[in-house]
Amino acid sequence: MRQKPVLTADDCHKMMAACKAEAQKNKWAVTIAIVDDSGAALLLERLDGCGAIASTVAMGKAQTSALTKRPSKFFEDRVKERPGFVTFPTPGVMFQGGVPIVHQGECVGAIGVSGVQSHEDEQIAQAGVTALG
Repeated sequence: MRQKPVLTADDCHKMMAACKAEAQKNKWAVTIAIVDDSGAALLLERLDGCGAIASTVAMGKAQTSALTKRPSKFFEDRVKERPGFVTFPTPGVMFQGGVPIVHQGECVGAIGVSGVQSHEDEQIAQAGVTALG
């Protein structure tokens, strides 16, 4: 039987700490969502001053990345190139800010961030992925 790595609670807390550090360094109020490979929530934190809608958007970005194994920006770019692509049944949200977490060649989850400019959201998410190593 095939074995696959999975995220642990310690992994999630390590990534969350790195995401929060990146956001706080830049004084960005965001929501950070970490999901497993099925898009199920493992950890979510809304930083002080972040709007309520950001929680839903961050989860959507994370779910999109986890289920498709691609950064959510891929879908944002596809819609720009081909507007009809917006009808594609993508789970979650098609905005930049979701990044898949790949370990040993396997997508084990994703991080989604919402609250600032989309490229800044992705910067924060990438800090978390990088921290996992």
